[in-house]
Amino acid sequence: MLFDTSVRRELARTFGATMVVIVTIVMTIFLVRVLRHAAGGMVAPQDVVLLLGYTALGELPAMLALSLFVAVVVTLGRMYRDSEMPVWFASGVGLSRFVRPVLRTAWPVLVVVGLLLLFARPWSHQMGAELQERYAQRADLARVTPGVFQTSRDGDRVFFIERSPEDGGNARDVFVLTQREGREEITTALSGRIEGEDGRRYLVLDHGHHHVHDGASGERAVAGFEQFRLLVSEAAAQRAQERPPREQWTHELLRDPQPRQQGELAWRLGMLLGACNLALLAIGLAATDPRRPSAWSLVFALLAFFTYYNLITLMQAWVAAGRVGLGVALLGLHGAVLVGALALIAWRERSAVWPLRLRRRAV
Repeated sequence: MLFDTSVRRELARTFGATMVVIVTIVMTIFLVRVLRHAAGGMVAPQDVVLLLGYTALGELPAMLALSLFVAVVVTLGRMYRDSEMPVWFASGVGLSRFVRPVLRTAWPVLVVVGLLLLFARPWSHQMGAELQERYAQRADLARVTPGVFQTSRDGDRVFFIERSPEDGGNARDVFVLTQREGREEITTALSGRIEGEDGRRYLVLDHGHHHVHDGASGERAVAGFEQFRLLVSEAAAQRAQERPPREQWTHELLRDPQPRQQGELAWRLGMLLGACNLALLAIGLAATDPRRPSAWSLVFALLAFFTYYNLITLMQAWVAAGRVGLGVALLGLHGAVLVGALALIAWRERSAVWPLRLRRRAV
């Protein structure tokens, strides 16, 4: 039908353009955040692009839902402003008739959102966490730039080394300053290397001196050594016995009825149901007066989106805290929004179509 084809074609074009804009803005925000983490020593500089991709993949469902919502509002809003809606209404096509082409355009997007939420989101969080953990478990010496003083991750040590290319992974002219609980230790050595033992990493220094100054008592001690072992970091023997809920697969969440797991499940299912409800809600929110064109309808629509998104996050927190059950949260919030969206469509249709019908009867 011409009506369905024209509406779906315009929705698809608007969705593509909106998606490009939203992805560009969100990726820029994520890039600034990842670069800040890299500058703070939380992420390896060479892993910035990879971590940015994992982060964007995890947040892609929200971006797709927002793009679909904005596309419906912009498309129908343009039809209101150009007086196309009164023509359709006069032809006997009510606002509820737009539900079918909108859903036919939205269902591929909703399928992608569902797959991303159920499979890609936990995988992206797992990979991002592994990148950060792998970098955090590296020895402080491995992160030090030769010829540059650098502070360790915990802030207790300052390192200075000069790597020797012919010695492979060894270092020469090592300087380590440790300050902890009023005690200052300075260790210098001609060479050093990293060794692992019992899940711990040691910096083994050869041919150097160890200076100790106790700030409380004022005592000083100096000792020379042929070999000195310095504990650099406690390498995690294993990750936590269970991963955080956002890194767990959906079937793992279903098998574990703990509040935190149920809260993550409420968020994933809530985002999918929310994307469906937002597509319907956008039909009713797109109405505008063609004689007073403005962008207020889009502003109110975006306000409704962020309110709904925050309510989904709030329900996740409530379910994780055990205040409400998973079924109550899903049915209560999303059922209410669905009823409200359908009621808004019915009210808009009644206020737009019924005056035309009454006018035709009077004529």
